[in-house]
Amino acid sequence: MIQFALHLVVTAALLSVVGYMVSGIEVEDRGAAVIGALVLGFVNAFIRPILVVLTLPITLLTLGLFIWVVNAFMLKLTAAFVPGFKVKGLWAAMVGSLLLGILNLAVSAVFGL
Repeated sequence: MIQFALHLVVTAALLSVVGYMVSGIEVEDRGAAVIGALVLGFVNAFIRPILVVLTLPITLLTLGLFIWVVNAFMLKLTAAFVPGFKVKGLWAAMVGSLLLGILNLAVSAVFGL
């Protein structure tokens, strides 16, 4: 339970950082970041696996790069459900998902999460 809460707080902080760095992504306050992190976790746990399987042929044709589009869609889908969290356009979602993934990888590598 503590690890889940820690992961939620880290993801919320990273969403705030991404919102600050990417011009098309807005995170209004900490509450929106926490709810966004929670919804993103649920979306990634339940909807993303289905989309990955459905888009497997195009993912294979693009040598795995289409997963980036799936991740961007997950970020836009999260923004659709969370008030105070906005993603404006596909490119903002693409850049935001890439940055969120890189930052999450860096935090995981540094702190061993």
